[in-house]
Amino acid sequence: MPRRKRLRKVVAPPGFKGYRPYGNAQHKKQFVELLYEEYEAIKLADYDLLNHLEASKLMGVSRPTFARIYESARRKLAHALVETREIRSVFGNAQLDGTWYLCGDCHARFTIPVQMTDHVCPICRSLEIEIIKTK
Repeated sequence: MPRRKRLRKVVAPPGFKGYRPYGNAQHKKQFVELLYEEYEAIKLADYDLLNHLEASKLMGVSRPTFARIYESARRKLAHALVETREIRSVFGNAQLDGTWYLCGDCHARFTIPVQMTDHVCPICRSLEIEIIKTK
């Protein structure tokens, strides 16, 4: 029986639900699912310029596990770019730091500080917000 997968720490969910290739008329192609932990690995290694050891500590996984997550994310992005496929972000095996909300009107993702008493979207002031489920 394999070991249970440890949840990977993600600071914030991706700020997008997906990306679609511009100028491609073939909408029937299968999309590529980019997991939250894969997005976090790309962000930490390529955007924040952390080495794999530092990034693995932030995500709460071993360095080899981080390398596998990062490699999977790179392959998925390359696959989507070369074959002009849509990229969608999906939850995966992640644990979000804190409670995150999704606005039903403007689709913004945000947290609500403890000192705020009203639960409204900080961007459009909508009351149509829902908690992003963590498994």
